[in-house]
Amino acid sequence: MTTHPDLICLSHLRWDFEYQRPQQLMSRAARTRRVYYVEPPQHHDGEPHLTVRHEGQVHVVVPHVSTAQPWDAIEDTLAGLLRDFLYAEEVVRPHAWVYTPMMLAALDYILKSGVVYDCMNDLGSFRDAPPELSERERRLFQQADVVFVGDHGLWEAKRRVHPNVHPYPPGVDVPHFAQARTPLEDPADQRHVPHPRLGFVGVIDKRFDLALVAQLAARRPDWHLVFVGPVVKIDLSLLPQGDNIHYLGMRDHQELPAYLAHWDVALLPFAQNAATEFSFPTRAPEYLAAGVPVVSTAVPDVVRLYGEQGLVRIAATAEEFELAVADALSCDNCACQRQADALLVMMSWDHAWEHMDNLVQRAVRVPDARLRKNIQLV
Repeated sequence: MTTHPDLICLSHLRWDFEYQRPQQLMSRAARTRRVYYVEPPQHHDGEPHLTVRHEGQVHVVVPHVSTAQPWDAIEDTLAGLLRDFLYAEEVVRPHAWVYTPMMLAALDYILKSGVVYDCMNDLGSFRDAPPELSERERRLFQQADVVFVGDHGLWEAKRRVHPNVHPYPPGVDVPHFAQARTPLEDPADQRHVPHPRLGFVGVIDKRFDLALVAQLAARRPDWHLVFVGPVVKIDLSLLPQGDNIHYLGMRDHQELPAYLAHWDVALLPFAQNAATEFSFPTRAPEYLAAGVPVVSTAVPDVVRLYGEQGLVRIAATAEEFELAVADALSCDNCACQRQADALLVMMSWDHAWEHMDNLVQRAVRVPDARLRKNIQLV
């Protein structure tokens, strides 16, 4: 263990939800420092308390509080619990790594030596975003020493309000997903699904183009659509149904290569709306690492990084998706895969964490007044 300051991560995602950016980065941070990953509060009618478990080298901290009260009161309770916990753990002047402005009150209680805002998505554009989120984000920008964003479009938007913003799109664990290119047993819940299989792995939420999925399935009943992942904030009755549509639910991160190994094409069927304007699907590089041809809607950064290089087929309508999938099924993927592999070498999570950590170390050595004197508050 080095002399790196401890790290407190305030997240809007539970650790055992989809394994994505927060888990990837915090697992790597924990190799050289103590990392405390604070989940969103869980409802509890008794005395408020924290529970702690270990996920690898990461301490996952779960607040248990009554959520049947205003968010301000929940925050105050959470802040007090964290203050006492960090004191007991002898955590002194840690770095705070923040994923949500809604944890701002808890952040104020931490005597920290640096603040990182890792802005994965434009949370304010989500339909269910709290009305106070924008004001809290403005205040978080005032405190942050460095800001990371998940895609180029978000960088363009956020660099106007902070002088130290850096775009870091999702990385990829190449060795993990490259297992899909080796002989792996087809998972039991997928074996009955006929080929061709068109697969998606990830969260099915309001960013998903349900109409596109329904139309594609109806146009090609001989193609089977497989969805691996949780359904979040969508009425289940609205999900497209059919004999060729298969919802398998969420699977552990370690199991995913076995599913991808038996897909013929991977899909990114995201709607074109405010929530996806500043969104970079984590699965794009993972599909490529698995060696599966990819068809996506025109998500800006997928187009910029992969579509323009011919690594991902881009389609908008169900008709275009059908043609793109048919092309992917009929073409040799070897040349495209070699080109993708050369790009993915520079997109590993190890590579991303090393660069992000270096930027944090540099930023926290810059005096606050000098770093923030040019911030334009909006």
